[in-house]
Amino acid sequence: MPNIPRFHLAMPVDDLAAARRFYGETLGLEQGRSSDTWIDWNLHGHQFVTHLAPKTERVSNPVDGHDVPVPHFGLVLEVDEFQELAARLTEAGTKFVIEPYVRFKGEAGEQWTMFLLDPAGNALEFKAFADDSQVFAV
Repeated sequence: MPNIPRFHLAMPVDDLAAARRFYGETLGLEQGRSSDTWIDWNLHGHQFVTHLAPKTERVSNPVDGHDVPVPHFGLVLEVDEFQELAARLTEAGTKFVIEPYVRFKGEAGEQWTMFLLDPAGNALEFKAFADDSQVFAV
């Protein structure tokens, strides 16, 4: 992976114990510092923080016949990492907003993608490109 700047992202959750189970156990993220109102997570080298806060309204946009939740965040993984995560989430009984599938099959930017919600309703997308050099292909 190229040396790129790490991002910091803070997201609201309404239950820190549920966030700890989902991000720590289901997704397997390493937990960092925490308090009574927030938890730091290592999201593949990025600093992701869950903050205790009220829920917000979620909207969606139509993409490829799916209702894509907005806002959403996630990671671009290697294909094998994507498949392992999809299996782990399925095994954990995760209800997907959009089941894992391939977009743009045989075209520029071919990618696996899946959408799910954390326990607070925050939308996550994980994806993997058949050819990582085509992340920004048009």
